[in-house]
Amino acid sequence: MKNKIILFVISLLLLSSNYIFSQSINDTIYIASWNIENLFDAIDDVDKRDEEFLPDGKKKWTQEKIDSKIENLAKVINWMNDGKAPDLLGVQEVEHQHLLDTLLQRHFGSRNYKVAYAEAPDKRGIDNGLIYDAEKFEVLNVNPMEVELPSKYPTRYILEVKLKVANGEELYVFVNHWPSRSGGEEKSRPNRIKAATVLREEIDNLYKENTKLNIVILGDFNDEYENLSISRYLWVQDFNCDVRINPKRLYDLSYSEFIAGNGTYLYRGDWNMLDHIIISSELLGKGNVKFICNSFELIKPKFMITQSGKYKGAATPTFGGRKYIGGYSDHIPVGAKFLLPK
Repeated sequence: MKNKIILFVISLLLLSSNYIFSQSINDTIYIASWNIENLFDAIDDVDKRDEEFLPDGKKKWTQEKIDSKIENLAKVINWMNDGKAPDLLGVQEVEHQHLLDTLLQRHFGSRNYKVAYAEAPDKRGIDNGLIYDAEKFEVLNVNPMEVELPSKYPTRYILEVKLKVANGEELYVFVNHWPSRSGGEEKSRPNRIKAATVLREEIDNLYKENTKLNIVILGDFNDEYENLSISRYLWVQDFNCDVRINPKRLYDLSYSEFIAGNGTYLYRGDWNMLDHIIISSELLGKGNVKFICNSFELIKPKFMITQSGKYKGAATPTFGGRKYIGGYSDHIPVGAKFLLPK
């Protein structure tokens, strides 16, 4: 009789631990961001500068290379989140939504992934998109935010997506690809400051209605934490798990990697932390969506990282100059986990 009682208690403990484990999985979301580097189709858009990515262009861009690129992207995405793939993935440098749709249809049939997207006026024709798991999120609104540069030159939208999370909470996600440093960091600085100003104004407008908002800002900012666009104009604060929270400040989860000398993009031997996940203070508090401390990471599966030479440690790109390498992207993705408390 005593042995039966012991076995019964052990069974209850095992069932309880399995339940807790399953709940911990179901109640977390993994959010990632990745500049996937020139995901173009091979069709000429007459109003875009995509001539380089055509079968007869400089890159000799063919359907075979597109298929290889999509397969490589899927390999990395499937590696994210401990092999479970992300629940939200912001992507940059996509020519058209149908390329993301193809990626998902071919390689993620077991996930109910959908895409939030908007075609932007950028002259190169590269846009931002958000891949989301429709089992965990419902899209409430998509707002492509126009950034009018001082030069009036067309650039990418900031993609604002309002989501409803499975636990009933609302989440604002902003996918960014700020203007490049073409012409030099100093000369191009006003363009990124303008993008930061537009984004900050939108966030301040949202705060007028509710100061306790769940906000995630991600993407390729072409600037680092210490640059004025992020630290001053977007009003972002450095972050560690013991930081004292200011309700209206934003917090850069990539900060610890930045001060450690790490980055997502290797340029002339120097690591640049250009890709960020920035969050509102509400996600650091005791709300119903909460950042899991120390979960921010640079996503670096060995198979996508260059193992030798002057680019050792960098992401293996699709092209090195004009030379076709057949890699993944020139940027390292970033990711973080969030808890959905019961």
